[in-house]
Amino acid sequence: MRVLIVAMIGLGAVLLPAAPASAHAALTTATPEPGSVVATAPGEITLNFTEGITPVAERTQVLAPDGKRITGTVTATGSTLRIQVRRADQPLGTYLVSYRIISADSHPVGGAMTFSVGAPSARPPESDPDTVHPSVAVAVPTIKFIGYAGLTLIIGPALLLALLWPRRLSRRGPILLVRAGVIATAASTLGALWAQAPNSSGAPLWDVSVTELADVLASPFGVILLARLALLAAAAALLLPVLHGSGRRWHGVALPALTAAGLSTWPLTGHATDSPLAAAIVAADVVHIAAMAVWLGGLVTLAVFLLRGAHPRVLGVILPAWSRWAALAVVWLVGAGTVQAVVQVGSVGALWGTGYGRLLLGKIAILAGVLAAAAFARRLVRRAQVRNGGVATLRRTVGAEVAATVLVLGLSAVLVQVTPGRSVIGERTTSTQKGVSQTLTSELFTLQFSVYPVELGENNTVHGFTYTPEGKPLPAPEWTVTTRLQGQDLEPVSEPMLPLAPRNDAMGALTFPLPGTYEISFTVRVSEIDQATVRTTITVPQVPPAS
Repeated sequence: MRVLIVAMIGLGAVLLPAAPASAHAALTTATPEPGSVVATAPGEITLNFTEGITPVAERTQVLAPDGKRITGTVTATGSTLRIQVRRADQPLGTYLVSYRIISADSHPVGGAMTFSVGAPSARPPESDPDTVHPSVAVAVPTIKFIGYAGLTLIIGPALLLALLWPRRLSRRGPILLVRAGVIATAASTLGALWAQAPNSSGAPLWDVSVTELADVLASPFGVILLARLALLAAAAALLLPVLHGSGRRWHGVALPALTAAGLSTWPLTGHATDSPLAAAIVAADVVHIAAMAVWLGGLVTLAVFLLRGAHPRVLGVILPAWSRWAALAVVWLVGAGTVQAVVQVGSVGALWGTGYGRLLLGKIAILAGVLAAAAFARRLVRRAQVRNGGVATLRRTVGAEVAATVLVLGLSAVLVQVTPGRSVIGERTTSTQKGVSQTLTSELFTLQFSVYPVELGENNTVHGFTYTPEGKPLPAPEWTVTTRLQGQDLEPVSEPMLPLAPRNDAMGALTFPLPGTYEISFTVRVSEIDQATVRTTITVPQVPPAS
């Protein structure tokens, strides 16, 4: 009899999960509470879990009643997830909070909850946090391109006017270029401020409210762009006398300082601040942009004005000096670009295995062609062929350089909007190592589940959580999970899952005998008479070959 009692106690110790940390992180409390109605919209949402967590910020979002994303900074301290939220344009109604976290045991957990302000409304449809409206997807890189083009039209022509421009040649054309550059840069900055709101909310480009604009202006992004506008205005005021040849000595000190400060606002609003060795990458980005602007801006000025209007003897003096400038700019351009590429790509495989890497390879290929054309032009200059009828050839060569570098600018404008290769590879690695996590819905409940590690054999754990349609935890007394390999004449396999009462989750084991796509069905009974079945599919990969 004693042996039987001891055996029963031992069996109970095995089956009953006395320590919550042995399972995946489960949501315990939240502020606001799931399904609650509060008087005012919160500025922060907190979610508390049963164990320490790591947030997947890019997969965590808050949707306002009108469906716009209002997610701010996402952080975690221990077992508490904190989500900062911006003010909603339409604050009354039901909000949707969806999150993805990594448990202390390395398993991914996804979940969702709702709360209402004032009175409940229709639940906002859950969407991919990375999705933006097509109008915004087109506008953002276009705005970036206009900004880069503006910089080139300011810096390159201004340097030539200040240091190399012939006295007898009209300055009117290059000055117009500089003014166009100032206008383009200012317009790009204002456009970026406007586009930031729909880029965050997922709304169309034209769907921007005063509240959203105010939030953008008060954000670090907005402050940096406002500083860019102020620096641009100050630089333009100092630049006018220099362009007309009447600048003072202190202008020569103040303008480079203002330029460096203004250029730094580009990397401070991009990938550079989130990179390893952020300070070095910001500095490399500033050097990269400055070298590009000197080189391309100078080429445009040469092609449009100097090579068309200056006498060959004048060109024989100016072009060798410009050629040395261009060579130095190219060295800095390539050097700074190499530093950026090494950090942002992360690995050799990411060069062709990610969209970022492929765009970078395209940019490098075009740039290589431009450098070949530049080398040919430099040989013409060094051989003094501009004095012997080679001006037309040089003009065509420089024109080809300008056209190709415009393509490089376009690729750069797209590249800064694409997730760096290091991040993509990291996400893929995390996804491969952490299994699969999804959310399924029925009329009776919402079910979040994860399967780990999703590989051939019996060593696969399934963990599910049930919630009411309003987002409150819903304990369920009976769970069954069924797997069926699609495309094969195999019978489905059903296994019970162990409810971890009194919590709202259950655990079980899955066997995947063959690689392929499996239909996974969860049948959950939530009361004596109510049960429902939800389905999805997951793909089990082939075992990789031994290395």
